[in-house]
Amino acid sequence: MKREWNCDDPQKRQQWAAATTEALQVIEGKWKIIILCQLFASHRPLRFSDLERLIDGINQKMLIQQLKQLEKDGVVIRTVFPQVPPRVEYELSDLGHALGPSMEALINWAEMRHQQV
Repeated sequence: MKREWNCDDPQKRQQWAAATTEALQVIEGKWKIIILCQLFASHRPLRFSDLERLIDGINQKMLIQQLKQLEKDGVVIRTVFPQVPPRVEYELSDLGHALGPSMEALINWAEMRHQQV
């Protein structure tokens, strides 16, 4: 969606700020961004053990916690396969995939900032 930033309505600008704050709360924190980057890069569902192996320094408890929050917020889909031992996979939901352009814009901004600093 194209946004018209030249807005004289302070209430509209306040709504934008509130929406941005809410969106950032969904992805805030060190581990959620890393989890999302791994899921974007994989282009396929990842098992819990794959994520654990790919994310250096995260412990099981934190990974479980972050995945549950991302699932609760509708960004990640958790699929449990009824087998022994149980197999659990995680993938981006449609809402998660919709984060792609925003994540790319943030990465581009961070790289630009890094070059200037």
